[in-house]
This record gives sequence, C-alpha cells and structure tokens, in this order.
Amino acid sequence: MIRPDPRLRPLAIILVVQMLALHQPTSLAAQPPAPPAGQHSASPPGLAPARRPADAARAATRNTRRARTPDFAALDRQQEETDRIWQQASEGHMQMTKIRYRSRVGDLQIPAFVFTPLHVGAAKSHPALIWVHENIRGHLYEHYVPYVRQATAKGYIVIAPEYRGSIGHGRSLYEAIDYGGAEIDDVVTAASVLAIRYPAVDPKRIGIIGWSHGGLISLLSVFRNPTTFASAVAVVPVANLFQRLAYKGIDEHRALIDPHNRLGGTPAEQPAVYRDRSPLFQIERLRIPLRVHIADNDQDVNIEEGMQLIDALRARQPDLAETQVFQSPPGGHMFDRRVNLKTFQPDNTSAQRESWTRVWAFLDRTLLPPLPELGADTLR
Repeated sequence: MIRPDPRLRPLAIILVVQMLALHQPTSLAAQPPAPPAGQHSASPPGLAPARRPADAARAATRNTRRARTPDFAALDRQQEETDRIWQQASEGHMQMTKIRYRSRVGDLQIPAFVFTPLHVGAAKSHPALIWVHENIRGHLYEHYVPYVRQATAKGYIVIAPEYRGSIGHGRSLYEAIDYGGAEIDDVVTAASVLAIRYPAVDPKRIGIIGWSHGGLISLLSVFRNPTTFASAVAVVPVANLFQRLAYKGIDEHRALIDPHNRLGGTPAEQPAVYRDRSPLFQIERLRIPLRVHIADNDQDVNIEEGMQLIDALRARQPDLAETQVFQSPPGGHMFDRRVNLKTFQPDNTSAQRESWTRVWAFLDRTLLPPLPELGADTLR
C-alpha cells in the first residue's frame, strides 16, 4: 500500500481551507455576537525590573501565550516606565501627550500617544499618520522613537492607538481583544480624533502605517474604510489567517488570537469570518496608494504567507500598490525596527535604510502638499 508523505499534510490543509474560503460569501452574517462583558480571559505575568521596558514588553507578550492570570499591576508599572521614556525621548524633538478617546464600537476608551512637531502651524496645514504597533499583546515600543522623531520633523502629526488587546492599560482593554474585528474600529476612530481635536491636521491627508499584526490592521482599515485615508504602508503584515493557522498550529494560534471565540470556531468551521479578517481576500477593495514591504527570511510572517499578498497586489492592484521583497535582511521580521534602545540609533543596515527611505518617499509623495509650480517670476 502506498502511504502519503506526512510532510505534505500542512500544504494539503492550507489548500483545502483556502479553497473553502474562496467559495464562501463575504458576508459576516455567520459571525457570532461578541460575548457579554465579563466573559473574558487574559494573561501576562509581572516583569523583572532589571529589563529594559521594550525587552520586558516583548517578554510579557511571549508569556501572554502561556499564562492564565496576568499581573496587571506589573504591566501598568511597566507602561508608566515606557511612557516616561517616550516623554524623555520627545524632549527637544517633538511634543508628546497621552489621550483617551471612545472607540466607535461600544464604550471602550482607547489610550493613545499623540506626537506633534515642536511648532504647529495653521489650521489644516499638517499631514497626519496613524501609527499601529505590532503584536496583539503589545504596545508602542521604544524602538519606534527615531522614526516618530523623523515623522514629526517632517511635519507629520502622529497618533499611536493602544487598540484593544494591548498591554499596560488594565484588564478591560486587554480582555476586549477582537482580532481583525473591533480593533480595526479602534484604530480607524483615531482619524476622527485627529480631525476633531487637532485643527492643524488636514483630514484629507491622513495616512496609516503598521507592522506585522499592525500591518494587518492597517490593511483592513483602508479596505473597510476606503475614503478615510489618503495612503497606507504595511510592513511584514499578517495577510492570510488560513495560511497562518495551518503553519503555526490551529489550536495554539487560535488560543492566542481568539481566546474568547469571537470568530466562532476554526477556519474550517467559520471560513467566511476568517476570510473577512484576512487582508489577502480584500484586495479588490483597495482605493488608495499602498506600499508593502516583506522579508524573505521572516520567521513570523513566513514568506509563504507574505508572497501571496505581494503577488495578489502586483496582479490585481498594480496602479495603486507598490511592493518590495527584501532579500535576507539582518533581523528578518524586525529588519526595519532594530534600534539601540540606549541611544535610539537604528542599526543602519542597508536594508533598514532602504526600507525607511522608500517609506518616507512614498508617504511624502502621497501626503505632503505638492510643491508650487515654478513660474517665470519665480525663476528670476
């Protein structure tokens, strides 16, 4: 008897589940309602004080996958230290404030960092960026410091939402995790906050940028809200939940991304829901300029997942999407965010420099006002 090669099983799972997804309607009618308040679980334990805040946050994110009873007090203390570091790093470069705003879904209050240039201009004179951190159990890490400084130096006003599921802001925010669901609304609401609370922001020049899970949020934000943003950037974004769960382990990864079963089951049981929350299947909705970077040595968003998004964008949205695949960049998944947390100096590898050079060129082109045309009088 010929026995099937067991190495082919993961590929078979991916193909079968994706075929199911492609033949399902895009409606979310099958999605179950969110569980009532109080029916949530959570995770990470306290953190050793000797660790730097960014290292401690990443350790907490890893521990979240295992722990049943997080030490919220320890996470809050860690967040206070992170806030202090951001405040110090802002001095002389930009103005930093922490705000809260109500998400357009439910009564949840979303904490957010807001960074403005040292000198703010007249009404509607500044472009803005919504800055979406990586990790579903993360927060605004200190490795973003040099890049937020660059953004405000260019004149951008930056808001960084700590969307539901983030750490360091108490139990209710942590336990409200809704992967690919209401977290998108938390982030998109930030655009309205910018337009209403910050008159210097031009609401027609708001962009969004995100990494990894934040990249998934950025993509779904613009696909679901085609008139809200002027342009978008997604770096090493999660793109296909069918592929991801098949590679990472369905039960283990579901426990991480959907601890309250808001998605209603496995990809095979709820293919329409997973399809709606996978950017790969929403590409036809793109209406604005988009730039996507991935790395072929990424061990988180593996190249098998990333290339599906790149190939689809190149084939179906060539006029709007700019894509780039970096070849074996140092750092893999983190290649563009490796930063010395004592000096806030980037590693400055060639891939890191090229990625940011292209990101800033794209954002400046799509969000900054065009230069005035040079007439005869100007040239004299």
